[in-house]
Amino acid sequence: MVDANLQNINFILDQAGILKDEEINLANTALALAALDSPGISIERYQHHLQTMVDEVLLRHNLLIEEGAKDDAATQLAAIKHIIADKYGYEGDSETYEDLQNVNLIRVIERRKGMPVSIALLYLHVGLAQGWSLAALNFPAHVVCRIEKDGQRILFDPFNQCKVLQAADMRQLLKTLVSPKAELSADYYIPSSRREVLIRMQNNIKLRLIEGEDYEAAVKTVEVMRRLDPQEYRLLLDAGVLYARTNQALAAIDVLEEYIDRAPNPEDQYDALILLKQIRESLN
Repeated sequence: MVDANLQNINFILDQAGILKDEEINLANTALALAALDSPGISIERYQHHLQTMVDEVLLRHNLLIEEGAKDDAATQLAAIKHIIADKYGYEGDSETYEDLQNVNLIRVIERRKGMPVSIALLYLHVGLAQGWSLAALNFPAHVVCRIEKDGQRILFDPFNQCKVLQAADMRQLLKTLVSPKAELSADYYIPSSRREVLIRMQNNIKLRLIEGEDYEAAVKTVEVMRRLDPQEYRLLLDAGVLYARTNQALAAIDVLEEYIDRAPNPEDQYDALILLKQIRESLN
């Protein structure tokens, strides 16, 4: 018997791999990713909750404007924060930060807490649904978001109750999370694509599975990442390493050969060539 729910999940994930970035529905795709780890769970009620927040943010924004607030980025942010953080209680999970539930959107919605990337995804989904200019930035080790309108730009931290961040806050955050010697770079202010946000979420899962030496699950995570972003050649190297770790030599050879063909320069190819040689020698 065909599992209609699984069919729907696979359709969403496959579409995410071929759609233009601006056509990807962030929350629906993240729910489909979460459903892969939650067999039998339908994502419809979670989609309904997200749509409810979208509708309520619009109502809240209209109310603020009616009460005399300026139609600017600050008012948009206030409307989003009021619904997501204040009304529904979404917040960053500082106590059990490493828990994989924090990057499973189904569990994030049920628990009302998550990692920076998953909480940020909620803000992005709700804001983008209004047609507002909202983006996650390419900031290391922590997801910072930006909302802008008519030249006004506000940086904020969804994980920490929508705290507005100035340059000094960004610098301190970087030094705390990366290194005391780290300095801000213009690259850290570049907006991430929707696909990059989803890959960043999955990368959190992959790294924690590898740290826990659950290589079988890590392989499956990378395979899903490749479905989301078929053009990202670096995922081929990740897959090759993990296939080798899980004794799937032929699969490892296939993806490593493809990686070497697609890697842009010899420096990128070097580690893959060494691993490929080791795998082939092990088969002789």
